[in-house]
Amino acid sequence: MSAGPGRVSAGRGRPGPGPTVSYEKPPAAVTLVATTAEVLAHPELDEDLLAPWERQRLAGIRVPGRRDDVVAARLLLRLCASRVTGLPPRGVAPAQRCPGCGRDGHGRPYLPDHPGLGVSYSHADGLAAAVVGPGPVGIDVEPLTRRPGPVSVLRRLLPHDEVDAARAGPDPGPALLRMWVRREALFKAGTDDVRLTEWTDRARAAVVALAGADGAHRALSPARSPAPAPPSGR
Repeated sequence: MSAGPGRVSAGRGRPGPGPTVSYEKPPAAVTLVATTAEVLAHPELDEDLLAPWERQRLAGIRVPGRRDDVVAARLLLRLCASRVTGLPPRGVAPAQRCPGCGRDGHGRPYLPDHPGLGVSYSHADGLAAAVVGPGPVGIDVEPLTRRPGPVSVLRRLLPHDEVDAARAGPDPGPALLRMWVRREALFKAGTDDVRLTEWTDRARAAVVALAGADGAHRALSPARSPAPAPPSGR
């Protein structure tokens, strides 16, 4: 999976007396971007890692490709958490809670046993991305060829002046897409008061935005087997 100019080292958790994990120092954030195929072929990941409630939600997805994207994103989140906490992917148990209705099983993901860590994932048309790190984090990934719209919707969700400025340019599509992924990443983080970074993963024809995680937007190759790693690069 995507490898940037450097590696982000994962912090190791030290078990405390309760179900949470304490750290001698804040763990480093881990961000991963990949194609769905790369995730599903990864030696550490398997759909069996998903919890029963996650599989129940998958049962309602009728389009095979979209189902694979959702599985890949949820597995990639476990791999990020594994790199940060030092636990195996099977030892990671993400949950979801809706900030609106307060119910579990949907809404913003979190790690019940690691309340100091923020988590986020994204999937779109054969792509997946995930991040785990201290504090609020959010991530969004989209294909480079996607063009968000219509304009009336964009103006409801994005600053009018920025939308108009992008549309006035010679090629508004890519500019609007970058605005969209940045806004989505901030929305998932739950705050605008975090560092925001955005980059293009040309190997996967993807644009990615990351909110929080100290802007640590380097994705690292997650393969830990002696088998050849998938192609990487930006």
